[in-house]
Amino acid sequence: MYISITKQHLDTTFSQSSGDFVSYLEKENEDKALELQEHFFDQHNDRVPPEQVIKDIDGNTAKLKQRDPKFYSLTINPSQSELNHIGNDPEKLRHYVRETMKNYADAFYRDSPVSVDSIKYYAKIEYERHYKGYDKAIKENQPFRAKIVKLEHDLVKIRNGELKGNTKIIEREIETLNNKAPHQIDGKMIEQGMKKQGLQTHIHIIVSRKDSSNTLSLSPGSSHKASEALLNGKPVKRGFDRDAFFENAEKTFDRLFKYDRNFVESYTARKLYHKNTRLYFSHLMKLPTNERSAAFKLLGKAGVKLPMLNIPTNQVQLAIKTIKQFRKALDKARDAGSIGI
Repeated sequence: MYISITKQHLDTTFSQSSGDFVSYLEKENEDKALELQEHFFDQHNDRVPPEQVIKDIDGNTAKLKQRDPKFYSLTINPSQSELNHIGNDPEKLRHYVRETMKNYADAFYRDSPVSVDSIKYYAKIEYERHYKGYDKAIKENQPFRAKIVKLEHDLVKIRNGELKGNTKIIEREIETLNNKAPHQIDGKMIEQGMKKQGLQTHIHIIVSRKDSSNTLSLSPGSSHKASEALLNGKPVKRGFDRDAFFENAEKTFDRLFKYDRNFVESYTARKLYHKNTRLYFSHLMKLPTNERSAAFKLLGKAGVKLPMLNIPTNQVQLAIKTIKQFRKALDKARDAGSIGI
């Protein structure tokens, strides 16, 4: 499970309104019959029109300055293992979102507890992802694609009489390059914009910066985790605990659907990896045999090439070279967007 929190973009190219973002989230409904379309939903309603989403988010901005974010975007990205576990069921995902937004409300540190009904949010399930320029497959196919583009330009020039050459030879070269490209779907080289295979279901959530009464500011982007500050001489509680939110959102999924989470799938493991790769790898190698085997399979499916998998479990002091190889492999897979755990 991977959850991201992003504030509204407010540079000169972005609108103050949530309209552009809501329109973007409607893209999967294009050309779909009404009964096949996915609708926005909130804590109590399964079908909320996009016009209402825009009206409610844009109208809930009292006392916010022009450069203040008016809303935040949360993206919940279940792994393919998690999606398979729940049968990719949209009803279960809606239930999970509603429970997770309770975790979101609980993560705010305030003098009065924040309830989920204080949070003005709208969520939408999406089932597709498309390849983008930063994906591993696109980057590794790019040298082949660049050569093909040049050859295609040469073909046009030859046919227009601007260049001498044999069109059949060039066409065969293009076909060979297409076949040699390392990443393909159904025999066709993967290019930007192509739909990704497998379960790609994820949820976008647009959350108002202000609470449902339009009086209290609730920013998950606060740099204060849980602290107190003086306001007019009086101490006030402030902050948003992201760690608590991410950990509890994960536990909520496991509790709701009885999911047996492996160490490498956990938020705790991701934090440990970033803070201390040596300790992460050491913990990984000390897992019980069946759990360690499952962990390696999950990492392998995610695109991580693991070095020295035959290291005995009693070797606590792992070789520095192995740690560096492991971190390099994991970083490469993460940067390529291929990690699905």
